[in-house]
Amino acid sequence: MSSTVTEGARPDDARRHNRGAVLRRLHVDGPCTRAVLAAELGLNRSTIKAVVDELAESGLVSERLPTQRSGAGRPSLLVLPRAEAAVVLAADIRVDRAAMAVVGLGGEILGRCSWPLRAKTSRPVEVVTRVIESARMLAAELGSPLVAAGVSVPGVIRQEDGLVREAPHLEWTDVPLGEQLTAGLRMPVAVSNDAELGALAEHTRGVATEVSDLVFVAGDVGVGAGVISGGGALRGAGGYLGELGHMVVRPDGAECHCGCRGCWETLVGADALGRALGISRRAGRGQLIAELRELAGDPAAAWDRLADFAGWLELGLINTVNMLAPELVVLGDLLASVPPVILDEVAERVRTRSVVSRAVGHTRVVRSVLGLDAHLVGAAELAFNRVLVSGG
Repeated sequence: MSSTVTEGARPDDARRHNRGAVLRRLHVDGPCTRAVLAAELGLNRSTIKAVVDELAESGLVSERLPTQRSGAGRPSLLVLPRAEAAVVLAADIRVDRAAMAVVGLGGEILGRCSWPLRAKTSRPVEVVTRVIESARMLAAELGSPLVAAGVSVPGVIRQEDGLVREAPHLEWTDVPLGEQLTAGLRMPVAVSNDAELGALAEHTRGVATEVSDLVFVAGDVGVGAGVISGGGALRGAGGYLGELGHMVVRPDGAECHCGCRGCWETLVGADALGRALGISRRAGRGQLIAELRELAGDPAAAWDRLADFAGWLELGLINTVNMLAPELVVLGDLLASVPPVILDEVAERVRTRSVVSRAVGHTRVVRSVLGLDAHLVGAAELAFNRVLVSGG
């Protein structure tokens, strides 16, 4: 992490940049001493002192003695982010449910709520109304104002204003979600694709914090991907990159809602997983996860029921690795619940059969460690991006 400021920058710009750099370091990596901040950010001791003193005076950080002492002499004070000093709203809108959380500086979840979505309650106007009402309730319970919001949606999102171009499984088209929530919540609101936010979450607080190139594959009703390349989000023209679920892998396969046949989504999405497990399409996510967990204890039964599913998962992941050359592939949502025997074999086949994997030193395939909170965590980080860039 570097805090280099462009030569000739105005003092106010440099000050804001340094505040933002210190806050981001504390927000992402947790408490540390002033000396560590100076070393990691490349700032001198007097600058760090001025920045920390200013942040403490603003109530954004505090200092205390460490709970465990090491060595002789007086221990250095730890600088800590104050969670309730900057609180954001995170919302995760899925096909069958919506979840919200208020998250404090440092990533602590301070409160949350969720509710099921059905045909009548999943219409945009209903969702927007419920999000606004729930945000007010959560803020009132916490007793702290919200400063920004991030929203996760399973669809194609225009990054600049949060327009949901298409969220087929929600049956949304051209919904100005960002504008509506910004007006209703009276705060900055950023909206992004769920898989992209899953990638951001794993890169910031999950299994991929030490990785600069990764793909997060979100496998639920639909299948999508979020890509981190060189440490930053890879978005493509208009921010529409990542629709890997519509990569055609079986041209003579079932028709997809997008109009093509044999899309990867039709072979590894929730419906395909339900068919493999012999579970009705009306079954919820909970029933699918419960069945997968039960199979985790019976490798032979897992292979008997999921061999074809595993083959299609493997094929799509090999294509993904050959196209994007990640160091790490993280499976999220339902895909994170596949039995270990399936995951291990798929990971090994991807590692050895992808020409790019072999070239880069073997790509790893792992499950998400954030579970169903991945999109919420990513949405919170999306909101904090706006807060931290301004130095709080």
